[in-house]
Amino acid sequence: MSLTTHADKTTVPFGSVYAAYDFGFLQLPNRIVMGSMHTGLEEHPQGPQRLARFYADRASTGLIITGGVAPNEEGRVGEGSGVLETTEQAAHHSLVTQAVRAEGGRIVLQILHTGRYGYHKKCVAPSPLQAPINRYKPTEMTSEDVLRTVKDFVRCAELAGQAGYHGVEIMASEGYLLNQFIAPRTNKRNDEWGGSFENRVRFPLEILKAIRKAMGGNFLIVFRLSMLDLVEDGSTWEEVVSLAKEVEKCGANIINSGIGWHESRVPTIASNVPPGSYAFITGRLKKEIKVPLIAVNRINSLQVAAEILSSHLADFVSMARPLLADPKLALKGKTGRTHLINTCIGCNQACLDHIFENKIAACIVNPMACHETEWPSEEKGLSGAIRVGKKVAVVGAGPAGLAAAEMAAKRGHNVEVFEASDIVGGQFQLACRVPGKEDYAQTIRYFSCSLEELGVKVNTSVKADYTCLKHFDHVIVATGVSPRMPRLPGIHLPLVKTYADILSGRCQAGPRVAILGSGGIGFDLAEYLSDAHAEKWDPASQTLSAQWGLRSQDDLVNARQHYLSAWGVDKNYTERGGLQKTPSPWFNPRRIYMLQRKPGKPGESLGKTTGWIHKASLKNAGVEMLSGVVYEGITEEGVRIVHQDVQKLIEVDTIVLATGQESQNSLYEDLKLKGMACSLIGGARLASELDAKRAISEGMRAAIEI
Repeated sequence: MSLTTHADKTTVPFGSVYAAYDFGFLQLPNRIVMGSMHTGLEEHPQGPQRLARFYADRASTGLIITGGVAPNEEGRVGEGSGVLETTEQAAHHSLVTQAVRAEGGRIVLQILHTGRYGYHKKCVAPSPLQAPINRYKPTEMTSEDVLRTVKDFVRCAELAGQAGYHGVEIMASEGYLLNQFIAPRTNKRNDEWGGSFENRVRFPLEILKAIRKAMGGNFLIVFRLSMLDLVEDGSTWEEVVSLAKEVEKCGANIINSGIGWHESRVPTIASNVPPGSYAFITGRLKKEIKVPLIAVNRINSLQVAAEILSSHLADFVSMARPLLADPKLALKGKTGRTHLINTCIGCNQACLDHIFENKIAACIVNPMACHETEWPSEEKGLSGAIRVGKKVAVVGAGPAGLAAAEMAAKRGHNVEVFEASDIVGGQFQLACRVPGKEDYAQTIRYFSCSLEELGVKVNTSVKADYTCLKHFDHVIVATGVSPRMPRLPGIHLPLVKTYADILSGRCQAGPRVAILGSGGIGFDLAEYLSDAHAEKWDPASQTLSAQWGLRSQDDLVNARQHYLSAWGVDKNYTERGGLQKTPSPWFNPRRIYMLQRKPGKPGESLGKTTGWIHKASLKNAGVEMLSGVVYEGITEEGVRIVHQDVQKLIEVDTIVLATGQESQNSLYEDLKLKGMACSLIGGARLASELDAKRAISEGMRAAIEI
C-alpha cells in the first residue's frame, strides 16, 4: 500500500514512515514520536514502577516525550503534581529511563510550568490575569522570579540528565507559562520581559540558551512552540517565524508544534477534528527553518502519518493517545501488520476525562493502557494458569463481545462468535455514522482483523439459542440493548422512529425533527441530522472498507477544510492567534428540537473535555434545546408538551426516540436456568447510558475469568 504525492509525483510506501532520520548525535529508528501525555501515574504511590512498564511497552517508537513535570512548586499542574527539583526525585525517574533504555528506546522529559493554568493558590504568571478555565488568580512574577525560574528550568534539565533521560522538551505552547510571556494576550508587562516582541520572547529563549550551555551538545532539546494560539490577541505568524528562527539559533534540536490554548473555543484533539487537520501549519513553518519539525494533533493512523511525511509537512509526527490505544503501533508498522493496529478514536472518555476527574488514564479501546501491571502480560501469551483451552461461545459482536472473543482466543480458548445481524460492530456501527465519530469504525476493523488472525469463527445472521450453544463449555452473552419505548399516547404512529432506525439508515427524518432525550445519543442524533452530508452514505451499497467508515484521501481533505472553516481557524493567519473573528456560518438542512424531561442544561452527562464541543456544535447549527419538558402525547402533527407551565405543540415531521435502552438478556437467563456456565457483559448486563469503556473492559475481564 502506498501514497502518491501530487507535488513531486513520488510514491512513498507506508513503511517509509520508519526510515531512519539522522540529525547529528541522535539516530531515530523511525519518525513516530510519542507525544507528551499526562497519565495520572505521575502522582500515584507506585507511579515510577507503573510508568516504567507503561513507557517500556511503547519504546519501539522513535522517541518518547513524557508527561509534563514542573521545574518548581509554583509551576505544578495542581496540588501534589509532579516536580523535579531534587536528586531524590530524580532517582524515581531513573526507574523509567532504565526500563525504556533496556528496550532500546529513547525518552525525554517535558519540563512544564503551567503559569496561570496551575490549579493551586501559588500559581504565577507574567501579569495577574486570571485564566477563564481556572478558579485561581495568579501572582505577577517579579524580574527576580523570572531569573530564578530560568535557573529552575536548568536545574530540572540537569536532574533529567542525571536520571538518564536523553534530553528535555521545553513546553512553550498550549497557553502555559512561557506561552503566556510570548503572547500579548497575557503579557501586559512594561519591563524587560514584556512590551515588545523581543522582550516577550526573552524568557523562553534565556531558558533554552541556559539549558544548552549547561547540558552541552549531546543532550537533546525539543522546543514546543505555539504555532497557532487560536485565541484573540495571540501571536502573529511573523512572530511565530521569528521566534522559531531564534529557537533554531539558540540550539534546539527539534521544534515540536503547539496547537491552541486550553482556553480556546476551537477543538484541537477531539474526535470531531479530522485526522491531520493541523499539519498544514507545521508545513508552513518548515519552509522557513532548517531544524526538524514535529507535526501534532489527531494523527491517529500510519496512513495519515505517511501522508504528512511524504508531503514534506514535517520531519516527525507525534502520536500520543494512539499509543494508549496500541502500544505496539510503531512495531506493527515496521513488521507490516498495520491491519492489526488498534486505532485511537479520539473519544477522550478514558484518557483526558479521567485526568480531569483525578483518575488514572486508560483507553476506551484498550483498558490495559496505564494499567499494564493489573492485567496478564501479552508477551506471556495471556495464558495465565490455563492448561487446557475450553470451547467458548460469544453471543453478540458489539464492542463487548468482540473484546471478549479476542481476549479468550489470546488466552488459548477455542472461540466462536454468534451475531444476529448481518454485520459485526453493534452500537459502534451506529456511532460511526455520526459526523466526527467516523473513526469508531476503526475499532470494528481492528477486532475483525484480530479475530481473523486468531482463527476465531464469526457467524453473522445467526440468532444463537440453547440448541446451538449447549455443546460449549462457557458462553459469554453480549447481546446488547434495544431502544426503550416510553409509554406515551401515539408512540406507535408512523412519524415516530428510534435512534437505531435513523442512524442505521433504515429510515430518514423529515425537515422538522423532535428528538426526545438529550443524553449522549440525543446529541449524536442532533449532530447527524444537522449535517447535510451524513445521510448520503448508504452502507448497503458500499464496499466492506466503506462499511467500516474508512475515509478516502479526498474525504479527509474535504473534512479538514470544512472543519477549519466552521470553527474559525484562519489558515491565512490574517488575525493574531490564527483565529477568524467571525467563523463561517453553519448550514443545517433541518429545524431540530431536542427535548429532555429533567431540568437543567442539556448535555450535563457528556464528557468533561468534549461536552462543550457538542453543545457548541448544536448551538452553531441552530438546534433548539428545551429542558424540564413534560410529554403529554404524540399526534400526527407532532409532540404535545408542557414547558414552563405552558402547553405547546411542537410541530414536526419526525419524532426520534433517544429515551434510553433496555438490556437484551433473555438468552442469559435461559442458559442459566439450564445450568450452563455463562457470563453477562456490556449493555446486556447494564443498559443505563451506552458505555463502551465499561463494555470492552467487561468483555476482556470475562474472558480472563473463564
